[in-house]
Amino acid sequence: MNAVLIGADILGNIPDMLATFNIRIRDHISGRNAAHQRKLPALPKGADIVILFTDFLGHNVMRHYRQAAKENGTPIIACRRSATCLRQALAERLPTPDAAREEDHPCARCPRRLP
Repeated sequence: MNAVLIGADILGNIPDMLATFNIRIRDHISGRNAAHQRKLPALPKGADIVILFTDFLGHNVMRHYRQAAKENGTPIIACRRSATCLRQALAERLPTPDAAREEDHPCARCPRRLP
């Protein structure tokens, strides 16, 4: 799955956390650059999900990308620039890879097998 990240100057450990959900960063637009606020770039093609970091993003930039994602039918997640907040938002929307493996685990003797 490809994600477009909008907001935040520095991503920190967010790319590693996204990798646990099998999400690759397609593009990162900081949105705080003065040029981004005057003439907003289009939403990159090939995005499966748009993630908005609301605490590092102006209202006009956020409104532009929400509208663009809605027109393309791309799901939107809005959260603070925190790996914990993003993990919680993604867990509500997407199943974690580990949870899917536990449910479909074929081994009858494995302690991870669900009853």
